[in-house]
Amino acid sequence: MSSSISAMPAVPQYLSIVKDEQTAVTKWEKTSADSQQALTVFKSEASSITTPNQLLKNYKALKVVLGAYNMSSNIDQTAVLKQLMTQDPTSSTSLAQRSGNASWKAFATAFSDWSTSPLASADTVSTITQKYLTNGYESSVQEETPGLGDALYFTRTVTSDTKLTNIMSDSKLLKVAEKVAGFDSTQFGALDYDQQVRLLGDKLDLKRLSTPKGVQRFAEQYLALLQVNPDKTTTPSSMLTLYGSSGSSDGVLSLFTGGSSSTSSNLYSALF
Repeated sequence: MSSSISAMPAVPQYLSIVKDEQTAVTKWEKTSADSQQALTVFKSEASSITTPNQLLKNYKALKVVLGAYNMSSNIDQTAVLKQLMTQDPTSSTSLAQRSGNASWKAFATAFSDWSTSPLASADTVSTITQKYLTNGYESSVQEETPGLGDALYFTRTVTSDTKLTNIMSDSKLLKVAEKVAGFDSTQFGALDYDQQVRLLGDKLDLKRLSTPKGVQRFAEQYLALLQVNPDKTTTPSSMLTLYGSSGSSDGVLSLFTGGSSSTSSNLYSALF
């Protein structure tokens, strides 16, 4: 991203990008030599990869495939990847199903049938290429502006059909939902799954996600919350007044966590 954009606060950046993220991705690709090199190798070698073992041994191609499925951190987990590519992902005993991980399930669904190589299709290669670039772009802006990549991912992933189970199975979606629901991610992550479902189910109004506009407002709210209450960092002293001098719920934070003051309502209207 250009410095003129990255210097902006998160919400204005988000609003600028979300209008046409694919154009932003295309511009970013031209500046990312690593991505260009990785895709050049992937496209030239994809059709020759006909077995799971061949894909596992082709580090550069595997890097692109896993990047497309938000699984870059799993690139050295050969045993895990092999199971995902050799088991029936619809079986209740498969690793994909037992993991409850949306990315693993999607990857296993796409790469578990090698009767014909998944990479033999030009359409599949094109789809993986685009997903790899989009995820790479979002990771890049996430590094520059914490939360921005997650907000963009949330916006393009969540639909009116999204259920709580979908959010729980996707770490990025869950991260956004936790913040908007008012939970500390570290404390929330220490709870068991059933407790998380119960607490988030009580706090999260999925009706808000029934329209594209609602999804976008949700993402904006997430970024606004990160600005006043950043993850894993100390809140700047200049932001303390947004909370109220005593840290009470009458500050901006109460707009998103259930505060009921009339001032909060007016500020919410001004922001959103």
